This record gives sequence, structure tokens and C-alpha cells, in this order.
Amino acid sequence: MAKQVIQAEFAKERILTENSDQARDLYNTSRFGKLLDNGRVQLSLLEALYLLEKKRLEVLDGRNKPIPFEKFLKKAEKIEPNFWVRYVVFKDLRNRGYIVKTALKFGADFRVYERGVKPGEDHAKWVVFPVHEINSLTWHEFAAKNRVAHSTKKRLMIGVVDDEGDVSYWEVRWIRP
Repeated sequence: MAKQVIQAEFAKERILTENSDQARDLYNTSRFGKLLDNGRVQLSLLEALYLLEKKRLEVLDGRNKPIPFEKFLKKAEKIEPNFWVRYVVFKDLRNRGYIVKTALKFGADFRVYERGVKPGEDHAKWVVFPVHEINSLTWHEFAAKNRVAHSTKKRLMIGVVDDEGDVSYWEVRWIRP
């Protein structure tokens, strides 16, 4: 049976789904978004673009017209810095079966859970920082990212995106010689 496309609306910097079993199933089975008291699911721009690309979601503008992928992407890029690089890493991790959530309170872009682990069941294993291959970090910035991971008892992962949109992952850990 084909999955039904979920309707959603663009509401400032977030996407709100319709109040439906399909929307709640998306949250319950794959932990997309955040379940609200009114039965709707609030999605991040990254989650919404991913579901739009997978043809699981239709996002409507203020005039009830569907927003196509490219137009949605342009709107999101105006709202969130480094959106495309972050999206490429988000999409790659999701396609590999990981649950990816925001990690702003940890000072990182994402927290990523082991396959099969849902938020609330256990802690995230990694904090992830997406970067484009042409960007560089100072040793101070690198050490700060490593401290964030260490202080939150997570592993640091850098997701490096190249010009073709491929992602390489580098995991960094403290060691005691």
C-alpha cells in the first residue's frame, strides 16, 4: 500500500503538519519532528525538505499552494545559515537509517542516535558538525567542538561535504596515552 502524502504548512521557521494519523505515525515510527498537544507534528526545515524530496510531505504556502522542492530550498537557505551543507549531511545520515535531531543546546548542529535507538530510549551517540570541504577550522574551533562532544558524553563527528554532494565522516575522540 502506498504511503499517503502528508499535508503541512510553512509557519515562520517551522513546518506544521495536518492533524492526522499519518503525521503522528511519521513521528512515532521514525521520530521526525516534535509531537504537539494539538495532534500536529512540528518539523524542522531540514526534516520537511527531506520528506518533501521523498514525496511523503506536501508543504503549502499561505495561499494553499504547494511549495516545490527548489522554492522550499531557497526559502530555507534565507532562514538558516549553511542550510545546504547541513541538509546534505542530514539526508545522508537519514538515508543510512540514523535518527538525527537538533543539538543546538549542546552547541552542535545535530545529535545522532545509533540505528534502532529512538530519542528518549537512550542517549545520542554522536554530535555532528557539517562542514563544506573548502571550509577550515582553527585549532581553537576544533578543540571547542571536541570539548562539546566530550562534556556531553558523545563522540564528535565531522561530516565533510564535497562539491559533488558526497559526505565523508571523521570521528574524533579523546584518548589517554
